[in-house]
Amino acid sequence: MIFKMTYRNPRNMTKRKGRTPFVHLQPGMLLVVGGALDADVHAHHAIQVVWPVERCEMTIDGQLETGPVIVASGVPHCLKMQQGLVILLEPQSDWGELLADTLAGHRCRVVEGLPALTELVESKGAIQRVLPRLAQVLGKASPQVSGDVSSTIGDDRIARLLSSLDACFMDHCLKPDHWRASEVATSLSLSEGRFLHLFREQMGIAWRPYLLWRRLLCAVNGMSKGMSATQAAHEAGFSDSAHLSRTFRSNFGMSIREAMAVFDR
Repeated sequence: MIFKMTYRNPRNMTKRKGRTPFVHLQPGMLLVVGGALDADVHAHHAIQVVWPVERCEMTIDGQLETGPVIVASGVPHCLKMQQGLVILLEPQSDWGELLADTLAGHRCRVVEGLPALTELVESKGAIQRVLPRLAQVLGKASPQVSGDVSSTIGDDRIARLLSSLDACFMDHCLKPDHWRASEVATSLSLSEGRFLHLFREQMGIAWRPYLLWRRLLCAVNGMSKGMSATQAAHEAGFSDSAHLSRTFRSNFGMSIREAMAVFDR
């Protein structure tokens, strides 16, 4: 069952073609502005915000939504949107906690009161105005939210591990060869079993699927910087582009080629 707040279509949703698509990626957050987003049924670790500019059809649990909506982590959905904004946020980030409070245990929630994105998405710099507005609409009086995950984790060892993973968003991507559970556990002075238990306890997801999610983000980061699918697959530690493509489709509902059309700025 989808819980709905009353939603009224925002005014001034004028059609304007030709916006330049772009990707903004930082620890805990992937933000995409694009056109012709067409994703088959998929599910992923992130909480998702969809904020349409033009025609949008999102199907969740057999129900159709056409306006701004928040989708909980792990909930299967498909999306066909002519133009708009998609934000993926890690559930354990400060943004994830804010959205989880808004969802209040529901799988999906339509959002009321968001302004039209017509002007906000005209340029990459302008998109920074979107996040504070979203936080305000969701009832965050002081929208100082960054998407950071490590700052919200209670155990210092797991927080340090997440900070190390965040290096992949900088100039250099740490290959997953260095992230075997046994090796990570040793680096944290923990047994492998204790590390795996602690990680799931702190993050709400097991280490292996979480690491796969982060590797996908590494690949997205590479492609957004102009890498080919093969180069991005190697950068993120996938065996080849076919392996990356299969994993990408199951998590994002689209092929690498379709995603590259969004990343082509």
